[in-house]
Amino acid sequence: MTPRRTTLGVALAIAVGCATDGGESTVGDGGSDGSTASGVDTGGAQGDVDTDGSSGAPDRDTEATGPGSSSSGSPVEPPPPEPWVWDLPPGFPEPWVPADNPMSAAKVELGRHLFYDTRLSVDGTYSCATCHRQELAFTDGLPRAEGVTGQLHPRGSMSLVNVAYAASLAWADPGLLDLETHALGPMFGDSPVELGLVDGADALGRIADDPTYDALFEAAFPEDADPRTLEHLVMAIASFERTIISGRAPFDRWFFDGDESAVSDAAKRGWELFNFPGQCTYCHFSFDFTDSTYFAELPERTTPFHNTGLYNVDGQGGYPAGNEGLFAHTGVASDMGRFKSPTLRNIALTAPYMHDGSVATLDDVLDLYGAGGRAETPYLDFRMKTFELDEGQRADFMAFFESLTDDAVLTDPALADPW
Repeated sequence: MTPRRTTLGVALAIAVGCATDGGESTVGDGGSDGSTASGVDTGGAQGDVDTDGSSGAPDRDTEATGPGSSSSGSPVEPPPPEPWVWDLPPGFPEPWVPADNPMSAAKVELGRHLFYDTRLSVDGTYSCATCHRQELAFTDGLPRAEGVTGQLHPRGSMSLVNVAYAASLAWADPGLLDLETHALGPMFGDSPVELGLVDGADALGRIADDPTYDALFEAAFPEDADPRTLEHLVMAIASFERTIISGRAPFDRWFFDGDESAVSDAAKRGWELFNFPGQCTYCHFSFDFTDSTYFAELPERTTPFHNTGLYNVDGQGGYPAGNEGLFAHTGVASDMGRFKSPTLRNIALTAPYMHDGSVATLDDVLDLYGAGGRAETPYLDFRMKTFELDEGQRADFMAFFESLTDDAVLTDPALADPW
């Protein structure tokens, strides 16, 4: 069984040294990896929100007693937020976190509230969680996402599971690299409309009268006299998203922990088929089963994208308008139809598949890759290889896919709606 374990065991080293093609981004929001966030007092009152997105609460007076002063009136430094302690599965490295947004338990808890708050949408019916449902591994089950106004999006909602490790955050945008920036798109974007908010003042104004957020913002950003800002809002959402860690599926208990009873013999055979003849590990390797991975110990970030032969609408390799993949950002012909390889974790729950949801089932996925794509195109990724499977091998493949389902991330109350 050594070769089986070696294949993924060396994948982390492969990830460190891998410098593959292209880059793009699309993602969503998330939850917690099960680590405990510190409790916060939900009492207090919220002041009016100014048009610049900041709270209208008066400045703290250094002569007054309270959180910012001592009983003698001397200013004191507020205690720092409780640091975040990663509770990572075996084989998982520590995620990369931007230096200007360090993790804290209080920040994660604020982000969880914001992630599930439907008030942060134009009509009060949508939240980040609408398109990223915990029970569906933080996807929505739709071929293409639908915004609060009913507008159908050109691409589907990616799973937010392990988004902390994503090298890029969209299906094909090479410039969208951090969750803080990404959060602004769903909130304020108009092409397509997602949450339909106007600006920071609009977003903050919708939660201004809820005293719950007084305590949450103050606990998350105790060094700021006026913590209710748009910058802090997106920092908190990003922090929460980084805690959606999935790596305790039956496959992990077998592969990393050595529990031979954790998965069936069929799943073990499926893992072998996944490596060969499927050769799926070309694009779905390492601990997160994707080549688009980045974490704290990597010396550089690479953002690969691939053309898997889905379309050739013009006889020259073209993809449908609005879904040209990396080409839409680079204008380079060979980038036509190149999209990110998403994680395969919880793959049995994230149908339909591909960037536009045009592949309905995992059985159809096997058909697609077994045929080396469904359309002849000059831009087909060289990693696409044809293979054949009999019915027994298909069943083994499915058993392997099922073994990647992590029930913990689907039910963890630390990732669930706090409202």
